[in-house]
Amino acid sequence: MAPRILLARHGQTEWSLSGKHTGRTDIPLLDEGRRGAKLLGERLRRAPWSGLPDVEVRTSPLVRARETCDIAGFGDRAREWDTLMEVDYGAYEGLTPAEIHATRPGWVLWRDGVPEGETLDQVAARADEVVEWARSADRDVLVFAHGHILRSIGARWLGLPVGFGARIRLSPTSLSVLGWAYGEPAIEAWNETGHLEG
Repeated sequence: MAPRILLARHGQTEWSLSGKHTGRTDIPLLDEGRRGAKLLGERLRRAPWSGLPDVEVRTSPLVRARETCDIAGFGDRAREWDTLMEVDYGAYEGLTPAEIHATRPGWVLWRDGVPEGETLDQVAARADEVVEWARSADRDVLVFAHGHILRSIGARWLGLPVGFGARIRLSPTSLSVLGWAYGEPAIEAWNETGHLEG
């Protein structure tokens, strides 16, 4: 079996709800985010996943991802990995897109980057590290992390520039699966949130 990578975005936080760029600020989950993490865990315990008994698990050390991992039931198997931390938004940390556009009209993260933060090349390098790790052995992996780094991993898994992440949005507590089709990297599932609807 060729390895796949399952991507779990953390649950809802106050800043993700308001649209603020939340990079390295350690924001906890809201009650809604905790509920979503519980439902995600329940989904992963049912078929076809059946609890993912052989999967290797890693999580961002930031509390919103770590807590999502723990509540979903994978905390005892997870290893924290700084490479999975969210993009460092530098001077734009805590700002909404509207606030940024007020001083920088037309700004797009995936094209323009951020002042005093990570460059898009640095983000791509981190995403590449995750992709290389995921493909390094004959087993699936599960990661708990953040919207922009996970979108970057999705782009790089496909061999595309990190800017492709602009076209593949992720909701809080979503599940995505990157795998293979005809021997080529492919998206098997993206931004699935059906577990949150029941």
